[in-house]
Amino acid sequence: MINSLLQSIPVDYFIYLSALLFCIGVTGVLVRRNAIIILGCVELMLNSVNLLLAAFSAYKGDADGQILVFFIMVVAAAEVAVGLAIITMMYRNTRSVDVSLFNRLKG
Repeated sequence: MINSLLQSIPVDYFIYLSALLFCIGVTGVLVRRNAIIILGCVELMLNSVNLLLAAFSAYKGDADGQILVFFIMVVAAAEVAVGLAIITMMYRNTRSVDVSLFNRLKG
């Protein structure tokens, strides 16, 4: 049911949406200085890749892309856990989450 619904939408739309989301994420990583927003933009980039993998998997009718999406989500969850731990330690030491203050954490 869902595969036939996804296959009725042209794959170009998924490519354009994924490219737009990825560009928004890259722009956020390059422009913003807040570490939490940067972490969110990295997650946005990972999710845009997941969207494209799931769309191609549905069009192909194979579950390989969806399995890869699952593993990317596991890695993204681990990245968030480690990233938030680093941001918490940075905030405890500098009382800010500005990434330009990372040089203060030198040991």
